[in-house]
Amino acid sequence: MSEPTANTPTGNTYDKYASTNPIERRMMQGFFRSLDAMLPAEAPRAILEVGCGEGEILELLAARYPQARLVGVDLPDDHLRAEWSRRGVAAEEGDATALRFADREFDLVLAIEVLEHVPHPQRALAELARVCTGTAVLSVPLEPVWRIGNIVRGRYVRQWGNTPGHVNHWGRRSFRRFVATRFEVQQVASPLPWTMVRGTVER
Repeated sequence: MSEPTANTPTGNTYDKYASTNPIERRMMQGFFRSLDAMLPAEAPRAILEVGCGEGEILELLAARYPQARLVGVDLPDDHLRAEWSRRGVAAEEGDATALRFADREFDLVLAIEVLEHVPHPQRALAELARVCTGTAVLSVPLEPVWRIGNIVRGRYVRQWGNTPGHVNHWGRRSFRRFVATRFEVQQVASPLPWTMVRGTVER
């Protein structure tokens, strides 16, 4: 999630959260189990989700940490704004590579299914580290498993299974190494077809 271009998709191009497909529902259950295991036991004071989409994760976080200050950020998009209003989540438009927040403002930062869309992911990761004073949880599609899965389902075959808007591609090890350039990696999980990393800021 960075400054949009004419070809930048915003919002979920496919609503995996609401899927009724039993296989996809099982995958999402695994995803949320991994996410739940990576969230801190001690309630954060302030939480930032960069690339919050329609607000599903923000709603989950609000239920888990009802006393925390929550902020979501995503690209300008009429659909997203309408969803934020409908869900009653605190979200705003912004650029992942130039966040408006102060250094070390958030105890917990998240970028869930975001960095694969960002043309300059190193800048976004640096910004996440800058505003974080505690834990970060980051996830991306696991490659090449993600693209293979798309092809098997008959999706984006002409693009060799690459989802529109995915400009970065990581395997488990390469994403761990990427996150480790800014965070001390504590945990890595692979709820297929994703890679999820928990880290803390090195101070």
